Amino acid sequence: MIQYKRWTTILRYAVLIVVSIIILFPLYVLIATSFKTRIQTFTIPPKLFFVPTVQNYKAILFDDKFAMYLWNSIIVASATAFFSVTIGAFAAYALTRFRFMGRRVISTMTLLMRMVPPAVLIVPLFLLWFKLGIGNSRTGLIFAYLGLNLSFSIWILRSFMAEIPIEIEESALIDGCSEMAILFRIVFPLIKPGIAVASIFVFRIAWNEFILALVLTNRMSRTLPVGLSLKMTDIGVKWGEMTAMATIIAIPAVIFAFLSARSIIRGLTAGAVKG
Repeated sequence: MIQYKRWTTILRYAVLIVVSIIILFPLYVLIATSFKTRIQTFTIPPKLFFVPTVQNYKAILFDDKFAMYLWNSIIVASATAFFSVTIGAFAAYALTRFRFMGRRVISTMTLLMRMVPPAVLIVPLFLLWFKLGIGNSRTGLIFAYLGLNLSFSIWILRSFMAEIPIEIEESALIDGCSEMAILFRIVFPLIKPGIAVASIFVFRIAWNEFILALVLTNRMSRTLPVGLSLKMTDIGVKWGEMTAMATIIAIPAVIFAFLSARSIIRGLTAGAVKG
């Protein structure tokens, strides 16, 4: 029996290692290509081991346009995450604690709105945004992302707030706390895992989104994904610079995932208990 358990454990870990290698191999190719010269990139058969070069990263980091794209992405993604989670928290509290006509319909519509593909909204958003004078700007892009991701934040935070016993808030009211004090001193601290999950996911979506950013921005308001696409030119694809830029774009998501792994796990499991 002990021997059987030992072999089962070995087999389980062997399968996990093989699956991990398969999943991580494309990431290795991406990072490895970013350290290759143009000749090494097109060498057949591809070399898994080579003398690395940082020339691609130098070309990216010392480009003034990259700094502008990076700044635009930081502003757009951070503002989208902040406003989406802030507004979503208040909306989720209203949907959870107050009883009014159409509450269930609004709750369902928030989920359905998240299912709308961004590509469907390109033409109407383009026409409306330019009529309002916010086309080709970071502000217009933030509003577009806010409209797409607000429903996602509301739905996540609503699940967390539904798990908070109403008796806690009633006790606070008896002690003299106002509604706003209850929100900021009791409710919001208790749903920190949910706020972390919503913030990270919304930031990642806004950071990586390409289609709306391509249509609703110009050369001064482009984000990193749009700047990445410009590495595909008429004379060929700059694979080294493209993979270097893609690696840099992936860094914030990886950092957030590692720093907030515990909050994400707690958040996802807590939110799954009650919908």
